[in-house]
Amino acid sequence: MTSTVPALGTRTAEGSALQAVLLDMDGTLVDTEGFWWDVETEVFASLGHTLDDSWRHVVVGGPMTRSAGFLIEATGADITLAELSVLLNDGFEQRIGRDLPLMPGAARLLAELSAHEIPTALVSASHRRIIDRVLKSLGPQHFALTVAGDEVPRTKPHPDPYLAAAAGLGVDPARCAVVEDTATGVAAAEAAGCHVVAVPSVAPITPAVRRTVVASLEEVDLTFLRGLMTQMH
Repeated sequence: MTSTVPALGTRTAEGSALQAVLLDMDGTLVDTEGFWWDVETEVFASLGHTLDDSWRHVVVGGPMTRSAGFLIEATGADITLAELSVLLNDGFEQRIGRDLPLMPGAARLLAELSAHEIPTALVSASHRRIIDRVLKSLGPQHFALTVAGDEVPRTKPHPDPYLAAAAGLGVDPARCAVVEDTATGVAAAEAAGCHVVAVPSVAPITPAVRRTVVASLEEVDLTFLRGLMTQMH
């Protein structure tokens, strides 16, 4: 976990202000959810197995231990979880080295949060080695703190990553806005007590209490995120 925490310029006496924004990475800020599936397909093809496209919804957004473990069990591939994790991370790192498209609205949102000095954290189920590569494209200066999936006892859908991010920033999870693209990430953020903006990437997500669903990050700006704090306490 890396951290350089700025002053909290958004805390107010009544405690109703937005204190921090916590952002997922794959499928939320960078258009990489499809990359993971492509790499998984290629790796299993090299092992002599074909992945069923219906499994994509099972593995999206989860920790590698869960998704890789599911695929080993589903295919019966003769490989350990540790061995497969290395192959998947290697393949993904090569893939993002060739091309790493940002999601529409991502660069604008990060720039706006930085300009207004809103404490911002990147919270991902991806491993540290992957996050550090992606940060080169996103701009590490936009984040006060980053939390990787291999740095917490339990990753998404458990609340641990978002609780760790809020603690690292010194903020109340209930005054944090989280932006996520999968049901797994949404579950983690909601379990931590955060307000959630869901931008579905692969599978649909339905609106709920403290959960707003939008079609694109282009609909999300600082005014929108601050408005969440006044809704549905």
